[in-house]
Amino acid sequence: MKSIQEIENEITALTYKIETEYPELYRFLDENPITIPSKNQPNINKKLMQDYLESLKQLLKHHLETHSKNK
Repeated sequence: MKSIQEIENEITALTYKIETEYPELYRFLDENPITIPSKNQPNINKKLMQDYLESLKQLLKHHLETHSKNK
């Protein structure tokens, strides 16, 4: 089972990939440094982080399926 740090690293990497390779998709993400909580222990748990990671993966997958360059 992945640690929360590993999940966060995947989220960061995937978000960066979306930002750099799919800027048209990135603008729809609600990623903004201002929204990052400054508390040491915000109400975030591993399940929420895993769910968010899966939603990012699904968003990218759907985007690739519907915006294929081979169309």
